[in-house]
Amino acid sequence: MRPAAIPTRHRGRSAFREGGGTTHTSPVRVSVVGISGSPSGTSKSRALVEHTLGCFAARGALSELVDVAGLPADALLGRVTAPAVTTALETTTRARIVIAGTPVYRATYSGLLKLFFDLLPQDSLVGKIGVPIATGHAAAHALAVDHGLRPLFASLGATVIAAGVYGTSAQFQDGKPAAELLQAVDRAVREAWALAGAVG
Repeated sequence: MRPAAIPTRHRGRSAFREGGGTTHTSPVRVSVVGISGSPSGTSKSRALVEHTLGCFAARGALSELVDVAGLPADALLGRVTAPAVTTALETTTRARIVIAGTPVYRATYSGLLKLFFDLLPQDSLVGKIGVPIATGHAAAHALAVDHGLRPLFASLGATVIAAGVYGTSAQFQDGKPAAELLQAVDRAVREAWALAGAVG
């Protein structure tokens, strides 16, 4: 299963040149990948990853989702190679901003997310912005962002935003994030966008 691209809208930008002429150029668009490390396609952490991708897309970014649960298990375990996994890894290493979302299991990130990150080359996230997102039943599990996801990103060289996102079960209503959780996502998006040097 290939990662599904999220369509975005794009407007060109005009650049003035010497002599008063105008050259129409297309600005370089920031690429963003969201990695869902949940085994469930309807998980709260995946919902947050998808919402965060949508926020970046609204700013003009090229946004793409990698659903680790949909990738071949044998390839994730390193037993075989698979085009879908190769594509997902290449999508991640090409992105400027990398979102990683996971449910919290035993106070840390999911095994699926670890398997995927273990396949990424050493230092492959140098120069990239990491956005950690986690969900859990209780507020006490929020430490998984700082003690789990942040070091995971840093181990591959990413610059991790200060405003990581953590959501509890109580902050979802009918499977949708509540207002305070959406505000936390917005803060994370704004910080990552600024660190990426993007405009918009």
